[in-house]
Amino acid sequence: MSISKESELIGMKMVSEVVGTTLKLMRAYAKAGMSTKELDDYGAEILKSHGAKSAPYETYKFPGYTCISVNKVAAHGIPSEKVILQEGDLINIDVSAELNGFWSDNGGSFVIGKDIHNHQPLVDASQAILHKAISAIKGGVKIADIGYLIESEARKSGFKVLKNLAGHGVGRSLHEKPENILNYRVRSNRERFKKNTTVAIETFISTKSTIAETQKDGWTLIGDKGGYVTQHEQTILVTDSAPVILTKANGFWN
Repeated sequence: MSISKESELIGMKMVSEVVGTTLKLMRAYAKAGMSTKELDDYGAEILKSHGAKSAPYETYKFPGYTCISVNKVAAHGIPSEKVILQEGDLINIDVSAELNGFWSDNGGSFVIGKDIHNHQPLVDASQAILHKAISAIKGGVKIADIGYLIESEARKSGFKVLKNLAGHGVGRSLHEKPENILNYRVRSNRERFKKNTTVAIETFISTKSTIAETQKDGWTLIGDKGGYVTQHEQTILVTDSAPVILTKANGFWN
């Protein structure tokens, strides 16, 4: 979305505050012994209390209000009463919503309780890479160059990236142009970030896989070669200098 007036920026800040706060509260609420359905219901109530509508439900009729992916699930995990969180699980919560005609998106991976399975290095790499990528974004920067940065940093950390999931424009709908802010460089892509636009930047850092494959339920994504995937995502406003992190309320960088 291109921000052309103050009311639009206010609208994006409001919805971004809501999704960021929802993600932060869901992270704090998540505990071993809880089902992902219970966690999703908690998030749904927070969104509702702010007058916001779940973006995946509104846009795609996704069978949940947030996406909650556990362990080998790479993305788009369906909240379920049958999925019970365990100590040391790797979990990702992705929260996106609409409020007053504006849309925002954020997400993050973390470990439930103690890191008994050594997932934290993957989580830390994903967070650090997203921070570095966002810090390099300003008007005029090539989208492909940010993809190169993400993949290069992942390799330095001993990890891979998923190549068929991407960040995207966001604002007046959940997914807008630019549609493919990928985690690797496509040399033929000459598109550049534009000043005063809002985009969702996200990492997909992997231990083994490079492609996320859709499962029989039509939603759940799992890596083609197994392993684990972490995702971190912020909605930002692109400027001539440092971008504005609209979803900073999620607290991932505090």
